[in-house]
Amino acid sequence: MTAVAADRVAAVQRSPGYWEGVARRFLRDPVAVFAGLVVLALFAMAVFGPWIAPADPFKSSMLGRLQPIGSEHYPLGSDELGRDMLSRLIVGARLSLFMGITPVVLAFVVGSAIGILAGYAGGVTNTVIMRTIDVFYAFPSVLLAIALSGALGAGIGNALLSLTIVFIPPIARVAESVTTQVRGRDYVEAARASGAGAFTIVRVHVLGNVLGPIFVYATSLIAVSMILASGLSFLGLGVKPPEPEWGLMLNTLRTAIYVQPWVAALPGAMIFVTSIAFNLLSDSLRSAMDVK
Repeated sequence: MTAVAADRVAAVQRSPGYWEGVARRFLRDPVAVFAGLVVLALFAMAVFGPWIAPADPFKSSMLGRLQPIGSEHYPLGSDELGRDMLSRLIVGARLSLFMGITPVVLAFVVGSAIGILAGYAGGVTNTVIMRTIDVFYAFPSVLLAIALSGALGAGIGNALLSLTIVFIPPIARVAESVTTQVRGRDYVEAARASGAGAFTIVRVHVLGNVLGPIFVYATSLIAVSMILASGLSFLGLGVKPPEPEWGLMLNTLRTAIYVQPWVAALPGAMIFVTSIAFNLLSDSLRSAMDVK
């Protein structure tokens, strides 16, 4: 082996893999690291909330109603029933994140399958599937979620189903777009010419190249899902009392906005911070996965 060939082999061996490069670019971005730490803190609150909450989030006290921020025994004040706001915000992270992330995960699975099928099949199959998907774009996502939840009835399960239906069309459209691009690549044509079946081509050559962009787009929908889920709970179409959920807490505290406006704004602040963190995380992932 010549010295030049040996240098090339060593360079190839030293070059990082794709995902290693993604991780390096992600960790070099301070905004990405900050957003990731905020998201990790939110997940820690969701997992360990019942154990780290300083008080019982369901215990009410008529004598402690609407205490201001910084009160004794109420670091972040109390709600209209005298329940500790800090504890309810911490414990409420579990249900709020569940309501925001679960519909996106379900829509990611279903929408990706629909979009990949339409993109790879093409022709009449693509036309029928995508024109059906386009019907959902005639309605704004907020109105569609409210209409579906109102028709199905209030409750966590119906709210999750409504939000999942709302997010399937945009994910399916992205999946169809990237699959159509990958379908015409040389390595797919070579696999097809070698006699590989459609299922094998999709599993081996297509999925690995389309799931990344679809996943990045899906993460950007988590912030929207959080806001929509909180909005459904605010309207009484999602989580029901006395469960601590940030949208429902906004609804129950709306009458106290003139008495304790800072306390009433705390659930909205949590929704805002969570949405911004997931948006920044999604943008950072998109930048880190762009090999250009």
